[in-house]
Amino acid sequence: MEQQRILVTGGSGFIGSHLCRSLLNEGHEVLCLDNFFTGRKANVADLRGHLNFELIRHDLENPILLEVNQIYNLACPASPVHYQFNAVKTVKTNVLGTLNALGLAKRVKAKMLQASTSEVYGDPEVHPQTEDYWGNVNCLGPRACYDEGKRVAETLCMDYKRNNGVQVKIVRIFNTYGPNMALNDGRVVSNFIVQALKGEDITIYGEGNQTRAFCYVSDLIRGLKAMMNRTPGEFTGPVNLGNPQERTMLDLAETVIRLTNSTSKIQFLPLPEDDPKRRKPDISLAKKELGWQPEVSLEEGLSETIAYFDKVLSSKV
Repeated sequence: MEQQRILVTGGSGFIGSHLCRSLLNEGHEVLCLDNFFTGRKANVADLRGHLNFELIRHDLENPILLEVNQIYNLACPASPVHYQFNAVKTVKTNVLGTLNALGLAKRVKAKMLQASTSEVYGDPEVHPQTEDYWGNVNCLGPRACYDEGKRVAETLCMDYKRNNGVQVKIVRIFNTYGPNMALNDGRVVSNFIVQALKGEDITIYGEGNQTRAFCYVSDLIRGLKAMMNRTPGEFTGPVNLGNPQERTMLDLAETVIRLTNSTSKIQFLPLPEDDPKRRKPDISLAKKELGWQPEVSLEEGLSETIAYFDKVLSSKV
C-alpha cells in the first residue's frame, strides 16, 4: 500500500499507541491526537523521534483542521472507572468528538473508522452477540454515558454516510488487553494482574460467574487495519472485533494467580449496577468480510501483559 497520512485520535491511549506503532512500521505518516485525559505520553515516548510521527495535544470536542487520508477515531475513555469519572465529558467526546472527526473526514474526503464498543449491546439478551442485535441498554444508568454515547456515535457515522457520502467504517470492540494498559484503568485484566503481582486480594464482583471474551491487542490492531483497508471498500459494518473464547471472571482470576505464582486470595464484592452478565462476540461477519480472527491464546497474551505490568511496577519501587 502507498504511504497514507493517517490521524489516530486517542492515539496515546492503550489501543491507539499500538495502532500508531503498527502504522509507522508499515511506512505511513501518523498524526497522533490526544488530550491526555486517559492517554499517556509514555505510551508513545519511543515514537516521538520518528520522522513520520507527530504528536498533537488537542481535545476533539473542538474542531481541528488537518490534511489526512484516513482517520481512526479512538478518542474516548474506555474503562468504567474513567468514563464514569466525568460522565458529561464522556458523552461530549462521543458526540461532539465524533461530529468533529466526521466533519474533518467530509472536508478532506478521508476515510474514517469509528471505534465503537460491545457496550452498545448493554446487558445482552442474545448470546453470543451478533451485529444485527439492537441491544439492551439502560439509558438512565451510570454506564449510559459510554453505552449511549457510542450508540449515538454510530448513528452519526451512518447519517454522514447517507447524507454526505463520507466513507465510514464501524467496528465494535470487545474486551481487549495487553501492554500499555494503565495501572489504574479499572479493567478486569489489569486489575487482576496488578493485584496478583502485589500479592493483594483479587476482587471479583458478584460470584465470578459473569463472562467476558478477551482479545489480545495485536489481534485487535490487525482487525482495525483490515476493516479500514478492506477492498472493495463499501463494507461499512458494524463488525464485531473480539475473541469468541468465553471465560468466567473466576476462571480468569485463577489463571492470573497461576501465571504470576501469586499468593493472592479471591475476594467477592457486590456486582455493580448494569454490569453485563455475559459478553461474547459472534465474529462470523469479521471472518467473512475481513478474513480476520484472533490468533493469540489467552495464556500467551496474559503472559506478555504480566511481563509488562511487572516491569512497570518494578520501576515504581
